Formats: sequence, C-alpha cells, structure tokens
Amino acid sequence: MTASATAILGYAGWMLLLLVLVVVMRTVISQRTEKQVNEFSPGGEDVPGFGHRVTRAHLNCVENIGPFIAIIVAAYLSDQLAVTDQLAMWVLYARIAQSVVHLISTALPMVMIRGTLLLVQIALQGWMIFQLAF
Repeated sequence: MTASATAILGYAGWMLLLLVLVVVMRTVISQRTEKQVNEFSPGGEDVPGFGHRVTRAHLNCVENIGPFIAIIVAAYLSDQLAVTDQLAMWVLYARIAQSVVHLISTALPMVMIRGTLLLVQIALQGWMIFQLAF
C-alpha cells in the first residue's frame, strides 16, 4: 500500500474514532438526562466541555478530508503518487495533532497551536497541488 493510501485510511480511521467518541458521549448524556439522542445539535454547541470539543474535532475532519482525498486521487489518476507519498502522512500527523489539541482545550494558546497545525496541513496540500500541476 502506498503512503498516500495509508494516509487516507489513517485519516478515515481517526475520523471513525472521533465519531465513536461523539456517539458514546451523546449516549451517556441521553441516559443521564431526558434528552433524546436525536435532539442533539449537529454542531455540538448544546453539550458542554469535552462533548462540544469532540464534536467539533470530528466536524473539522469532515470539513478537510475532501480536498485531501481529491489531491490523492488526482495524483493517482495522473500517475504521480510519488508526489503525494512524500507528504501525505505528514498531513495525517498534523490532522491528528490538531484534533488532540482540540480535545484537550479551547484556551487561546491551544487555539493558536490548532491554527498552526491547520496551516501546516494547508501548506502541505498546497505544495502537493503545486507539484502535481507544474
């Protein structure tokens, strides 16, 4: 399996883990309160603390996996996987780190770290696009 394929699978696995955390969190809240599982806000703003952070961390992954997959598919279709194989795992590492920081805290210093990790992902993907296009 190529590094690019491994990175996509790793990204998907990370998203599934976060989704399991969201489901467990909502199930626990539903059992402890009278709130039904289908009454939760999709954005997580109706659950405090960790519940909101894990929901947002999962949604951040959802928002960003599309471009990443598109870049890998373009590399595959143009027979240029060597370009994405060099950097794809670093995109995954930065994504996981960003999510972990998000799960830990939303204090300003942590938000700044998250922003930096997002910029790393954007830069890596932008560089892959540049290399594929030119």
